[in-house]
Amino acid sequence: MKKIAVLVSAFLILTLVAGCGGGGNKAQDTIVIGSKNFTEQILIANIVADLIEAHTDLKVERKTGLGGTSVCFEAIKRGGKNGGIDTYVEYTGTGLVNLLGKDPVTDPDEAYRIVAEEFKKQWNLVWMKPIGFNNTYTLAVKKSFAEERGLKTFSDLAKISNELVLGGSMEFLERPDGYPGLKKLYNFNFKDAKSMDPGLMYTAIDKDEVQVISAFATDGLLVRYNLQILEDDKQFFPPYHAAVLIRQDVLEKYPELEEILNKLADKISDEQMQKLNYQVDGEGKDPSQVSKEFLKEAGLI
Repeated sequence: MKKIAVLVSAFLILTLVAGCGGGGNKAQDTIVIGSKNFTEQILIANIVADLIEAHTDLKVERKTGLGGTSVCFEAIKRGGKNGGIDTYVEYTGTGLVNLLGKDPVTDPDEAYRIVAEEFKKQWNLVWMKPIGFNNTYTLAVKKSFAEERGLKTFSDLAKISNELVLGGSMEFLERPDGYPGLKKLYNFNFKDAKSMDPGLMYTAIDKDEVQVISAFATDGLLVRYNLQILEDDKQFFPPYHAAVLIRQDVLEKYPELEEILNKLADKISDEQMQKLNYQVDGEGKDPSQVSKEFLKEAGLI
C-alpha cells in the first residue's frame, strides 16, 4: 500500500507540473491585439487578428476599442504578458507628431523612416510596411453648405469661421497636430469648438448643431451624411499612413509574423478603406464579418 501511495503521489506531481507547463506555453503563444475606439481601428484590428489566425497556430486575443492614442501606446509598451497589448495599427503622422513630439513632415516616405527608426531606438517597437491608406485628419461640412458658401479649402473656411461652430473629438481638439496647430496656421476663429464623441459628430452636423466637424479622410460616415472634405491648402496635416506596430520581442519570438503582417502592405487604398468603414457605420455590418469578407476577396485567407 505504501508503494502504491508513493506512486500515486509521484503521478499527481508529474500531472501538476505538466499542467503548469502546458498552461504557461499556452499563455506565451497568445498574441494580444488592440485598437483605438473608432470603427476603422476596430475593423483593421479584426483584419490583423484574422490574418494571424489563418496563417499561424497562435491564439489571438482581441482588445478592441481601448481608447485614444495614448491608451493604446501605453498598452503596447507594457506588453500583452503584463496586461497590455502586443500589437495595434498606428498612423505615421500620429507617431511622428503626437508620440515623438516632432514637427510635421509632408513627405510620406520620410515620415515613415523617422517613426520606424525612432520607435525601434526608443521603445523597441517595429513598424510593418504601410497598409496603403492615408487616414489624414481633415475638416468636413455639408455639401450643400459648401456650395452655398463657396467653400473648397481650409482658407475659405477660415474667412467665415467666426459664424460657425466646430465639432471635434477630444483628441483632435487637444493634440498639437490637431486643432491647436491648425487654428494658429489658418487663423480660425470659430464661435465655439465642442468636444464630441466621433460618432455623435455626424448626427450633430446633420442636425445643424455644428457646421464643421473634424474627420478622417477614410470615414465611412462622410458618404452616409453627404459631407464634403475641404482641402488642407497650406498642408498642415502630415501623412497618416496606417501600419501595424508590433513589439520587437514578440517579433523575435514569432519571426513568421513579419511576413504574415506584411501581406497587408499596400492592400487597402483610401477609397477602399472608406468603403469598408461604410459597411460598418452605414450598413450596420459587424466588423468581424467585414474583416473576413475583405481578406477572402483580397486572397489573403
